[in-house]
Amino acid sequence: MTAGSDQILVEEFEQIAAYAEREIETVSFEFLGGRIGVRKATNGNHSTVVAWLTSQWMQARPELGLYACRGLKVEARRHGRALPDGALAPLGHFGGQGDWSEPDGVLMVVEITSHDSHTHNRDRVEKPQAYAEAGIPVYLLIDRDSLLIRVHSDPHPEIGYRALHVEKLGGKVTLPDPVGIELDTEELKQYVD
Repeated sequence: MTAGSDQILVEEFEQIAAYAEREIETVSFEFLGGRIGVRKATNGNHSTVVAWLTSQWMQARPELGLYACRGLKVEARRHGRALPDGALAPLGHFGGQGDWSEPDGVLMVVEITSHDSHTHNRDRVEKPQAYAEAGIPVYLLIDRDSLLIRVHSDPHPEIGYRALHVEKLGGKVTLPDPVGIELDTEELKQYVD
């Protein structure tokens, strides 16, 4: 830690995260706003939503892959570290990269809310800001708590995403370019708990 500060450096965080990945299999760590956040193992419904989304991309855009829990450098100066539930990028995009990749070339990130006390601040406040600052074109939030699909787009590095489209879970939602597909989320209603 830096002297006189309660925040750790990104390098210190990376050492802690690497240790946790080797020694503790049920949690991972993220680093947003200079603070460590714990990311617990997900339940079966959460994982099933990721698998469903992966199948949608395989059908609609086979040249893209949805990379689960891919470590990304985020925030304005890339001092943050996030593990989105999915990072949509061209197949092979992350080949040869280390644990934490630059966000360049990532078309969209996906988060699926978990049923914990940190979901509101993490998924609805901190991550949209961090992803927008990093210039990621689209942020898709599948909000299982409020039964909504939130599509954030048009990132601005200082003010966050300038466009937000909200649809009820079960409806059809169009993901803007550069993603450019429509999702019928009816099937996801069975995976909300």
